[in-house]
Amino acid sequence: MVVPILAQDLRPPAEYLTAGTRALQWVRAFVALGPRPAGSDAIREQAAMMEAELRKLRCRVSVDAFVAPTPRGAIPMRNIIATFGDPSASGVTVISGHYDTKALPGFVGANDGGSSAALLMVLADRLDNWPPGTRPPVWIVFFDGEESVVEWRDGDHTYGSRRLARAWGRDGTARRVRALVNVDMVGDAGLGLLWEGYSDSRVRGEIWDIARRLGYADAFGDRVGYVEDDHVPFLRIGVPAVNLIDFDYGPGNSHWHTAQDSVDKLSPVSFAVMLHVLETMLLEMAPA
Repeated sequence: MVVPILAQDLRPPAEYLTAGTRALQWVRAFVALGPRPAGSDAIREQAAMMEAELRKLRCRVSVDAFVAPTPRGAIPMRNIIATFGDPSASGVTVISGHYDTKALPGFVGANDGGSSAALLMVLADRLDNWPPGTRPPVWIVFFDGEESVVEWRDGDHTYGSRRLARAWGRDGTARRVRALVNVDMVGDAGLGLLWEGYSDSRVRGEIWDIARRLGYADAFGDRVGYVEDDHVPFLRIGVPAVNLIDFDYGPGNSHWHTAQDSVDKLSPVSFAVMLHVLETMLLEMAPA
């Protein structure tokens, strides 16, 4: 049995705790919109909210709008991409996550959908404040349509990431990406990330080394699990990709895809830990 590490047992620096609190505020704003499945009025409102904030930053914001064929008909979706640094640069690090929620009664997805989008919003804001010349090329990507519309099979999932991976594979963009790090379900107060088995072993090992060096070994453990997620389409086109996911949410993962996935189950400390690790990884990739 895996015993999650309680957030209060982790000790991120104060600046990251402040950032983690901002991430939790974003989650509350998203959850206040209600369920946010792909194609819904609520997810359109969330996308508009995020885009408006991102456009205030020193980044290039682009929207990849498309219509996805699903078992319930054509559904409009949109990936949102915030590009920091030279948009033509190579050696890009992509930090990604999904912002849609599964279409289930009463499901507002505080952790599954909310936490990834919130983390990315705060990371973007913090990148905007990095001094010129210290920031490597970073693209932050918000995927739509990660959740299945009916059931996770026969391509009914990861609509946004599969579309973007196809596009990047065709136009050569994929060759400019040194790593893609996908985050999912990372706000749980009992933070315990999987050693996700599909992930690129080199990049995953580098992230785990950073986490352990920073004092977060208990949250970045050795429990192996295989989770098909938004990183897989990029692995298939040769991009070194990693999935950072806590797939032990509540006793026996019992909060996942239920009305129990609510803000009170999350902690700003967990967001702080994730931001500290991701920013350290990016800083170590920055130009000298």
